[in-house]
Amino acid sequence: MNLVPLRLGPGDDLRLALEAWMDQRQQRAGWLISGIGSLAVARIRLAGQDGITTFAGDLELLSLAGSLGPDGAHLHLAIADDQGVVTGGHLAAGSLVRTTAELLLAVLPDWQFNREFDPATGYRELQIRPLPG
Repeated sequence: MNLVPLRLGPGDDLRLALEAWMDQRQQRAGWLISGIGSLAVARIRLAGQDGITTFAGDLELLSLAGSLGPDGAHLHLAIADDQGVVTGGHLAAGSLVRTTAELLLAVLPDWQFNREFDPATGYRELQIRPLPG
């Protein structure tokens, strides 16, 4: 396992930047261990919902974690608004960094993550496989 710190700056799309980071390194499995910072826009799929809810303003990124693989990411976040009200769910593209996002990623070079449809859940779920060799 290799640990990699990463900082994103103002205007960066949090989800797309993480997916691009994985693609550029041609890694097959990674885990976002921790993320903090601030967002100007947070696009979140709330629990049990199909659509995306957009939050805008001065938002604190309290926590961000999840899996990263070649066919996408599964990331959960918690944010707080300027009144301290906390909301969380699935991170969607279009979530924009306000001042900074400070992240710690674990790259797992001996593993491969893929998402495959699971008839038991109705969703594309994480499949974990060791790489040959």
